[in-house]
Amino acid sequence: MVVRPLPSRRPRLPEAPEPPAHDRRRAWLVLVMVVAFMMINYADKSVLGLAAVPLMDELGIDKSTYGLISSSFYVLFSVSGLVVGLLSARWSTRTMLLVMAALWAVAQLPALAATVPALIAGRLLLGAAEGPAASMSMHTLYAWFPPGRRGMPSALQIGGAALGTAVAAPVLTWFIVNLGWRSAFVALAITSAAWCVVWYAVGKDGPYGGAAGGDTPAAEIREPSGSGERDAARPAGKASPVPLPRLLLSGTVVGGVLSAFGSHWALAVSSAWLPVYLQTRLDMAATSASVVISAVSALSLVLLLTVPAFIDRRKRSGRAGRATDGLAQGAAVLVSGAALALLPFTEPRPLQLVLVALAFAAHSVALPLHYVTTAAVVPAARRGAVFGVVAATGTLPGMFVPYLTGRLVDGAASEAAGYSAAFLLSAAVMAVCGAVAILVIRPERDARELGGEG
Repeated sequence: MVVRPLPSRRPRLPEAPEPPAHDRRRAWLVLVMVVAFMMINYADKSVLGLAAVPLMDELGIDKSTYGLISSSFYVLFSVSGLVVGLLSARWSTRTMLLVMAALWAVAQLPALAATVPALIAGRLLLGAAEGPAASMSMHTLYAWFPPGRRGMPSALQIGGAALGTAVAAPVLTWFIVNLGWRSAFVALAITSAAWCVVWYAVGKDGPYGGAAGGDTPAAEIREPSGSGERDAARPAGKASPVPLPRLLLSGTVVGGVLSAFGSHWALAVSSAWLPVYLQTRLDMAATSASVVISAVSALSLVLLLTVPAFIDRRKRSGRAGRATDGLAQGAAVLVSGAALALLPFTEPRPLQLVLVALAFAAHSVALPLHYVTTAAVVPAARRGAVFGVVAATGTLPGMFVPYLTGRLVDGAASEAAGYSAAFLLSAAVMAVCGAVAILVIRPERDARELGGEG
């Protein structure tokens, strides 16, 4: 009698679930709200600079004290961004954005007391509430847009910052000139409260987020070819997570942090000192200075809407080289730094304004791209934590650059010499950041090693 072996039966592995359908209508509604969120965010940042001249005159404070008030905004900014980022996997992004915007409204009110301690207290609270804003609103967007569709939403999110400054400069200046500088803070408090009401009604967590609800679609992860039965799909949640330090020390993440660091250095100078520089050094009236600031922000918006889209098109067509992402981020910071270095040595007014535009607009291109490249190498479940760390470290210049600039201006032989020293120092830092970013950012390479989305 011939005994035939029973056919072997392989255990059936769970099938990876189908990725959720892309709800374009809801995704774009969330995008509109996030853009408005970022507009308010940057209007909050810019209001102190726009009110700086009448505020300093009324309170009788020097530039160092004003720089201290401005820098106080960033004392808790990076810390809160880091803490919220690390805890973001446990919280709903919808709730986080709602709480942040509500705190923005409250933080504007101490300005009504018109004392240095009150202004510092308000900026401390505002900075703590705005620290996670950029990274968590980007995390919110990435929960609604799948990989391959994030370039333009990222640019629009950062574009909301440029648009916020462009709109805020003339509008808030009108309040400051006609109703007093305190009225600008009240207007922003009302605006933040109104955004909260709308977001409470329409905000929702997205299907691609890996957020608190566990709503990230399980991606397929395969063992290396040749592994036999293991070469089958299994849920992403079963994969061993890449240690956070390894993610943070990858070349792409480090390069993105440096490009953001250089960009935020220029942003810290412009938000605190550009309105003052235009009025005191270039002898512009407040309304004329607000027009220049709006023009700079408009140029930033144009660059944000064109450069990332151009890079996306080249990637889709296969014409983008390995260094494209790093080159774009690093070059943006280098161009701004070069313009800032030339500004103190330029005399004709039209050329000065051109350099001002390049110095404080070109760097903005690095901000959406460093999130895009970071997201490409980081698994979705780790994205919120890494975004928080990236945002916390990239925004560190705001903690000391406004105060340092004020000290340099006050301590120099002349105001012109002080601004020259501050601008040249800024240019040197930005040159180093931009050059290193060009060299080390390689998303495709790092995504393969770290299990990112690519």
